[in-house]
Amino acid sequence: SKCFVFHLQKTIRPVQAARGVHQSAHPAPEDTVTASFGQFISEIKPQHLSPVVLQRSKRMVLDSIGVGLIGSTTDVFDLALQHCQHMYAPDFISSVYGRSNVRLSPTLAAFVNGVATHSMDFDDTWHPATHPSGAVLPAVLALSDMMPASRKPSGLDFLLAFNVGIEIQGRLMRFSNEACNIPKRFHPPTVVGPMGSAAACARLLSLDSSQCSHALAIAASLAGAPMANAATQSKPLHIGNASRLGLEAALLASRGLEASPLVLDAVAGVAGFSAFYEDYKPQPLDSPHDGHAFLLEEQDMGFKRFPAHLGMHWVADAAASVHKLLVGVGPGKISPDQVQDILLRVPLSKYINRPFPESEHEARHSFQFNACSALLDGEVTVQSFTPGAIRRPELHALLSRVRLEHPHDNPANFNLMYGEVQVTLVGGDILKGRCDTFYGHWRNPLTNESLRKKFRNNAEVVLPSAKVERLIEAVDELDRLDDCQDLLSQLQ
Repeated sequence: SKCFVFHLQKTIRPVQAARGVHQSAHPAPEDTVTASFGQFISEIKPQHLSPVVLQRSKRMVLDSIGVGLIGSTTDVFDLALQHCQHMYAPDFISSVYGRSNVRLSPTLAAFVNGVATHSMDFDDTWHPATHPSGAVLPAVLALSDMMPASRKPSGLDFLLAFNVGIEIQGRLMRFSNEACNIPKRFHPPTVVGPMGSAAACARLLSLDSSQCSHALAIAASLAGAPMANAATQSKPLHIGNASRLGLEAALLASRGLEASPLVLDAVAGVAGFSAFYEDYKPQPLDSPHDGHAFLLEEQDMGFKRFPAHLGMHWVADAAASVHKLLVGVGPGKISPDQVQDILLRVPLSKYINRPFPESEHEARHSFQFNACSALLDGEVTVQSFTPGAIRRPELHALLSRVRLEHPHDNPANFNLMYGEVQVTLVGGDILKGRCDTFYGHWRNPLTNESLRKKFRNNAEVVLPSAKVERLIEAVDELDRLDDCQDLLSQLQ
């Protein structure tokens, strides 16, 4: 997939460093990839946000707050919050999701709110694969809380900073074909997430172009976590750290801390950001004044209907369609005794191939579990990952009948993959279901009604319904607010 070529061709200028130049020659500072990113972050203005980008980004903000609020009820969030409260001095500045009487320092609030956002794997996903909002929004909220009342950012400035953080993540991932696929080495939010957070906070702090470049370079030194911690309690820490460390990078840059001026450039013999991708091919960004088009304008965001790895949504929808067929020919309830064999045709991806998950985190990363849950119940929901649901004997009976195939035409790529479920009944009948694009994917986005329903279901777990409705209104009106205090106050 040449995804980065397609998306960048309208908005980049050719690399100006001549090929074949002796290695000791350096491009002029203003001609580097790193400098172009710093210039973009510094010079972009609210008027560069199109109505489409504003609308899509407000949907992202609403969804991210909702999954953060329900995420504040999880064990991993409690552990992270307790750690911050017990190990650091009190600092009553920035609000914490789901805790009306708790505030922390801005960096710690960004951390715990980022953990909450990813604690159930319910947050948005983009292509190339990453979770963009959770790395950015907690940092922008915490930094806005930190600013004095007389200097609170306007709603438009808030959304601009948020969109800068999303844009920088998308641009960096399009420098690599490898990044287009479901990851194997680094968890993407730990790679591009700190960069997006740093960019968003640098924009909100109105740093100059040099400071913005340094913020990115500092963040690069704080980036990267291995995929081995997927499906564990440590995976939500990835988003929390991305948000926190990006904010810290921007704050350090604002104080004058410097870092490599070539961190985003491809420098032979010295790895910068290229350390994370074996096929890294960076391109400078155009100045915002030259007609920059945001990636969010071209590609919408993926929103999850249930809290699990994005790949699970294909197999769950395919299995749900088989459930409907089984209910139609059977007694109205699915029994494992009806089923002889279950075949899943899915992409080859080791960390989401978990035949018998033992925890909620493993279950959220298991093709087998999500397919069998949908086959048994007709859907996958928040309740599907409770201990009681995971331990059901009838579910384990179905899991024991599952086989996987990895067709060559089904790559580990969220833009190209599909999910197919084939159930062979005891009598020999074969039922099939297939999903090419689930409801919620960027090609088939949730309606505003569906997105708000998800938000209400999540937020009302911890907030009264009246406050939930005020939050919906505050986000909807964000681009028309003189300052973002109305949004901040609803979260406090």
